[in-house]
Amino acid sequence: MKLFKIRGGVHPFENKEATAGSKIMPVPLARKLFIPLQQHIGAPAEPIVKRGDKVLKGQLLADSQGVISAPVHAPTSGTVIAIGKYPAPHPSGLPVRTIIIEPDGEQRWIDISLPYDDPFNLDPDEISARVAAAGIVGMGGATFPSAVKLNLRKRYQLKQLVINAAECEPYLTCDDQLMREHASEIVDGICIMMHALQVIKTTVAIEANKPEAIQAIEEASKDLAGVSVITVPVRYPMGSEKHLVQTLTGKETPARALTADIGIVVHNVATAHAVQQCIRYGRPLIDRVVTVSGGAVKNPGNYLTPIGTPISMLIDFAGGFKIEPARLIGGGPMMGQPLPGTKVPIVKGSGGILALTAEEISQKQTMPCIRCGACVTVCPCGLLPLDMANRARSNDLEGAVKFGLMDCIACGSCAYVCPSHIPLVQYFNFAKGAIIEKQRGQHKQEETRRLAEARTIRMKEQAQAKREMMAKRKAEMAAKKAQEEKKLNAKQRSDAEASA
Repeated sequence: MKLFKIRGGVHPFENKEATAGSKIMPVPLARKLFIPLQQHIGAPAEPIVKRGDKVLKGQLLADSQGVISAPVHAPTSGTVIAIGKYPAPHPSGLPVRTIIIEPDGEQRWIDISLPYDDPFNLDPDEISARVAAAGIVGMGGATFPSAVKLNLRKRYQLKQLVINAAECEPYLTCDDQLMREHASEIVDGICIMMHALQVIKTTVAIEANKPEAIQAIEEASKDLAGVSVITVPVRYPMGSEKHLVQTLTGKETPARALTADIGIVVHNVATAHAVQQCIRYGRPLIDRVVTVSGGAVKNPGNYLTPIGTPISMLIDFAGGFKIEPARLIGGGPMMGQPLPGTKVPIVKGSGGILALTAEEISQKQTMPCIRCGACVTVCPCGLLPLDMANRARSNDLEGAVKFGLMDCIACGSCAYVCPSHIPLVQYFNFAKGAIIEKQRGQHKQEETRRLAEARTIRMKEQAQAKREMMAKRKAEMAAKKAQEEKKLNAKQRSDAEASA
């Protein structure tokens, strides 16, 4: 298959050797599990349990709210000991609504009934409904509800499914190891997703630095005519879905559009595995493989971790720290987010926990821009990072947007190559946050204005209805009075005639 060259990109040090080939190890249950209600893009889930409730493994704890949302389930059996605020795995460390479970150690599952033998006899809508009910989201880090993507067949003419197995972030090997150990399950999940999307072609894209994973998926899919495994170049950010699709097809996704606009849906390889577990065995998404790595970790590896496990527990299971880390990151070093500490929990989007040393982060002082243009050369979206950053820094949000701010995927390639060590992505994220806040303010003003106008109209309608009612009542009273006068006059005439 011919591959197409994409613009930009960088080749950061991979640093995958510490965990590549590391067998997936299950992590024991923590004494308490902290399950945030917001583990996905969209509206947070709403609790359906209360403090003191006994729950079983896989039981629904909080239901989705709206189309873009996802439910959460109990990672084990135990007791709900609290529903309240707890720090989130986010740079801010701000607390979010969280269900706290104390495991009972029995791992008792809910009763899972599967009233069908062959998932390929299921209606596609039934598959997407089961995936939605299982709380499955994009496990490459985006955490977009997977069922919504599976339903895109209703709005677009889909031709192909692409499985993103590039895993281009340095250090991370969780997807690599998942493919090595569970290739047949992943391929089964891919076939189920093809049936749900009603497509007959799938491309599994794996970077060339994962030969064992490539071999495993090729072996598992060798008898499937519609599934092909393609080796893509080792280049960051090859895992960006739009750039991966362009590499495979030569088609560029329009700005602010979806890959579905050109007939392609992209899912992460771990998502395919989660879908297979859901449809074949009725398992909701209650755990995931997490890469624990970095120079400060004693035993780097890949760990199957229950959702809600405190990072401190995971680090302890990996042997603890050799030295105090200079930085703790959730995800990869390029697009991951600094974590406020080890108390925060593992969530559905936690692909990696990195404890990096001072040498690994090599933090250097920011210097003035020398106008070298390196950031422009490596930007995979063809943007002008420095011009966007200058406008963001001067709070010229409209100017930053005109230079393509909303098309930036925040991959960090520009900051990686900047010889002046300018934190370009931080400026972009600040500007995007400010724009979102501004949009929220405008939406609030518009909603307030709409409600005020609606109230004014409603008050006018009520006043008009009141006037009409008063007029009607007045007319009825006048008619009644006239009727009574008429009766009285008739009686008086009758009495007069009788007297005469």
